[in-house]
Amino acid sequence: MRILLFSDLHADLAQAARLVQMAAGVDLVLAAGDFARVHRALRETIDALSPITTPTILVPGNNERLEALTHACGAWPAARVLHGSGITIAGTDVYGLGGGVPVTPFGAWSYDFSEAQAADMLADLPEGALLVSHSPPKGHGDRTSLGDHVGSTAVLDAILAKRPRLVVCGHIHDDWGHESAIGPTTIINAGPRGRIVEQS
Repeated sequence: MRILLFSDLHADLAQAARLVQMAAGVDLVLAAGDFARVHRALRETIDALSPITTPTILVPGNNERLEALTHACGAWPAARVLHGSGITIAGTDVYGLGGGVPVTPFGAWSYDFSEAQAADMLADLPEGALLVSHSPPKGHGDRTSLGDHVGSTAVLDAILAKRPRLVVCGHIHDDWGHESAIGPTTIINAGPRGRIVEQS
């Protein structure tokens, strides 16, 4: 299975158009949140992505809320929004968790969740699934420019317990492109440029 991964478009419509081109010939698209910029231009960004006809899984980032993302994707047939929920596509389990975890320092506008809330939402993650999480796990793809690791312990614990094959995340811009592994799990902070990976 060829999978296109990306995150953190933040209303970059030109890059959205490039991702539409990249999606041709892949089997699945996994989009790890932050389509808008502080809740603005969400509809325009989703409209720019909507020519993608490949099955596309999206999770909300901390820059848009679940309800707004679900509404924006309502006319895009290939899109499915997940948040604390999963779906099976062509025999492959895919699970999604959106929002900023742990709670960010950005204030009330940011769509955030505590570690405890995230742990509850990850409880039904299937063993060996593909996990799309806006927030990276603690210690993986989560290093800031100051060298701090600001990822989620709940996401890390879920990976250790359920051993997903692939984790696609974003959120921490300073670590875009970072790839690491925990046992059998590949973890990629995708970033907006897009990346195609192969999964058996």
